[in-house]
Amino acid sequence: MQALAEGQQTISKIPTTRIDKLLSSMGYGSRKEIARLAKVGGITLDGADLPDATKRIAVTPDLPARMRIDGEALDPVEGLVLLLNKPLGMTCSHKESGALVYDILPPRWRHRDPAISTIGRLDKQTSGLLLMTDDGVSFTASSAPKA
Repeated sequence: MQALAEGQQTISKIPTTRIDKLLSSMGYGSRKEIARLAKVGGITLDGADLPDATKRIAVTPDLPARMRIDGEALDPVEGLVLLLNKPLGMTCSHKESGALVYDILPPRWRHRDPAISTIGRLDKQTSGLLLMTDDGVSFTASSAPKA
């Protein structure tokens, strides 16, 4: 490994994505709906309108504080972890009928991609703390038994 010469800086690659792709994966609407929203000034970054939804932006941890959708702060980006006090009578499944824990979430969160899922589950007639995330890969890998 070479040492950096004095005055040189390391360059870290910040991931970027298209605005329409990011917002549609977060449940704000289809890409066409996001494009229409951008054209009417409904998307801002650092106080400036973003009229072109195909523009690429850096996905940084502070993005939710800097971006506004119809005047409201952006939802947390992928990597969302929620703590939910699960009420009695709700199921921790995407497939069962009846009241689901996902019904408690804001409507657009039900359309996130990757989807929000529970980490573990509680029985229908049990209440208590429930963890939810849209980052199942990290939690699956970190919860795997150590060899």
